[in-house]
Amino acid sequence: MTWLGTIPAMRHERHLDGRVVRCFGVRPASFNALLADALGRNPGGEALVCGTMRLDYRRLDAIAGSAAGGLARLGIGKGDRVALLIANSAEFVIALLAIVRIGAIAVPLNVREGTRELAYVLADCGAVALIHDATLASSIPPAFATPALATRVTVGGARHGAGALAWEDLLGGAAIEPCPVGEEDIAAILYTSGTTGRPKGAMITHLGLVHAAMIYEACMDLGPVDRSIATVPLSHVTGLTAGIAAMLRAGGTLVVMPQFRADAFLALAAAERMTHTVMVPAMYNLCLLSPAFGTADLSKWRIGGYGGAPMPAVTIERLAQRLPRLQLFNAYGSTETTGPVVLMPPSETARRATAVGMATPPAEILVMDENGCEAPTGESGEIWLKAPNVVAGYWGNPEASAESIVAGYWRSGDIGRIDGDGFLTLLDRAKDLVNRGGYKVYSVEVENVIAAHPSVVEAAVVARPCPVLGERVHAFVSARDGFADADAIRVHAAQALADYKVPEAITFLADPLPRNANGKILKRELRARLG
Repeated sequence: MTWLGTIPAMRHERHLDGRVVRCFGVRPASFNALLADALGRNPGGEALVCGTMRLDYRRLDAIAGSAAGGLARLGIGKGDRVALLIANSAEFVIALLAIVRIGAIAVPLNVREGTRELAYVLADCGAVALIHDATLASSIPPAFATPALATRVTVGGARHGAGALAWEDLLGGAAIEPCPVGEEDIAAILYTSGTTGRPKGAMITHLGLVHAAMIYEACMDLGPVDRSIATVPLSHVTGLTAGIAAMLRAGGTLVVMPQFRADAFLALAAAERMTHTVMVPAMYNLCLLSPAFGTADLSKWRIGGYGGAPMPAVTIERLAQRLPRLQLFNAYGSTETTGPVVLMPPSETARRATAVGMATPPAEILVMDENGCEAPTGESGEIWLKAPNVVAGYWGNPEASAESIVAGYWRSGDIGRIDGDGFLTLLDRAKDLVNRGGYKVYSVEVENVIAAHPSVVEAAVVARPCPVLGERVHAFVSARDGFADADAIRVHAAQALADYKVPEAITFLADPLPRNANGKILKRELRARLG
């Protein structure tokens, strides 16, 4: 079993707080160097496509340099935090490159957040500037809630607020060269999904971004001929690394899609000769349901990455029938790992549908029991992850950093097991485990079985409180064409599951399951519906 590309030579190095991690021995020195290298190798190659805008690497570098000069003229410099409240667009990519170019720290924000959440994040990171879409002006917190925020830049419309600037005000001046930065300097702060509690600012280093990009490049054999569509949010870790960073490293083309709609995605994939994308499984399912899937020219599509949720075996089979050349990569990682630490070699995807993959070079994985000891092969425990792309910690929160990162390993909170071949199976989030009268029920296992029913689009399983057994299994199901036969689902599930794992109650939803902007199902919202 091998990856598609050549894996660079690795060595152990000491970084950050004394962590000793395996690193690629030869690598770009920073995120800025990814663009510089691509410019040197492929100056006339198409770098960025969004709507009618098409930029080659020479032009992308010039515009990013000009925007960086505009930020510098405002007094923004190394270490300052600049927030981005921008939907998927060319301006997002350019603004990100400009911020990092001056040594500042980019803080991408979820465009779906409300004013209260934005106020918390902007104040927590001490952002000195905010670049935002004009359409999101009503969500921006008042000045008194963000005292450090001195500059606001509006994209695509009238300036918002006294002293605000327009995006065009940053452009037109002289381009500036990248500010010298160290590998361990912070390039971005990504706030965790916040599926429970207040979000924390994960500090992404240049070292981590470079390694995440190189992992995608090596394992997927990416190069200048590749054309990737980014339809997941660029403001989150998958868009940032699998989209922007990976294509910069490859010297390929990033095609930005403002929002996902299956028909539009398939049309764009055909028109732009897409070779690569990373999406959540629900997006693949929606593509399969689209009439356009059978007619669109997808002959160039060779790499399909997915993560955030299991891919039903039936979806894998249908994709293989229609697109035999498509190689599917399950990817497991998080904001805290700046991209993937586990990938499934595509040759194993269909055969190991319940596993998420094996450690990517140069990651290390442990499964630890409740006593802090490594669990024997095949036994379950908490997944600990170690790699140069693990974050430096959480912004302004040393207690959370110390609790979550131990000896260089990030404690994921996920429950899993590693088999004798080194493949990791993700069993559940620790908090999502259902304890039914002492019997442990892994929600992922039940969800996979339900999702295989031909009338089901997706499913989520949560614990329903019970005064007798403590908890019972409750399933939320998004189905096709108004299907709502709970007995049929239970009969289907009973064919593959022990009786105590079969959902005793099922709620059918007319809408898709609730997700955060990273594609993860918000089970806290589902639990709240149970009262």
